Amino acid sequence: MPHRHFPSDSLTPSGARHERRKEARPGELLDAALDLFVEKGYAATRVEEVAARAGVSKGTLFLYFPSKEELFKAVVRQSISGRLVEWNSDFEAFSGTTCDMLDFCMNSWWERVGATKASGLTKLIMSEAGNFPEIAAFYQQEVVQPGHALIRRIFQRGIDSGEFRHMDLDYAVYSVVAPMVYMILSQHSAGVCMPKDMLLDPKKYIASQLRIILDGIRPSPSTPVNCATGPDS
Repeated sequence: MPHRHFPSDSLTPSGARHERRKEARPGELLDAALDLFVEKGYAATRVEEVAARAGVSKGTLFLYFPSKEELFKAVVRQSISGRLVEWNSDFEAFSGTTCDMLDFCMNSWWERVGATKASGLTKLIMSEAGNFPEIAAFYQQEVVQPGHALIRRIFQRGIDSGEFRHMDLDYAVYSVVAPMVYMILSQHSAGVCMPKDMLLDPKKYIASQLRIILDGIRPSPSTPVNCATGPDS
C-alpha cells in the first residue's frame, strides 16, 4: 500500500489543537499582561512572569511583542483605546437628546472599562507616569486625547441644539472625567478615597454626578431635563 502523505500535520487532531493554541497566544499574553500590570504595576512586572502566566516561553512572547513597552501598549489598545471606536460609532448613530447621550456615555464607559480590570491601568498611569514618560505620552495620545475629544463632541452637540449653554469646552470635559477617575481610584484604593465601610454604588454615583453636571450646563435652571436622570426622576 502506498504511503499516504499529508501536506500538513495541522489536518490531524493534534495539529489542529496546535494551530488553535498558536492563534490564541497573543490574546492569552495580553490577558496575562493586563492581570500583572494591574496587580504589580508597570515597573515591577517582568516579561518572564507574563509568559509564564500565559503558559508560553519568553521567546514566544517576544515573537508577538518585542518589548515590555510594546506589550503594555497592546494591552491599552485592546482594553481601553479600542473601545473609543465603538463609542464614536455610537455617537454617530445616536438619535436621542444630548442629555441621554451623556448618560449613555458615562454608564457605558463604566460598564465597558471602569467596572473591568482594565480600569486599573488608569491608576497605574497616574502613579508611574513620572518614571516612564514614554508610556505616559502613549496613554495621553491613545486614551486621554480621544476620550476628551469625544466628550467635547457631546457637549458641542448640546450647545448646537440649544440644550446646553455655551461653555469653555477645554475645561468642561473635566466635569465628566474627574468623577469617573474618582470612581476608579475608589475601586482600586479602598479606604484611601472613601471610608472602608462605605459601598459606592456606581449607578447611583453616576446618576448623581450627571444631575450636577446638567444643572450646571443647561441654559437656565428652569430648562427641563429630558432624561431619566433629571431632577424629576
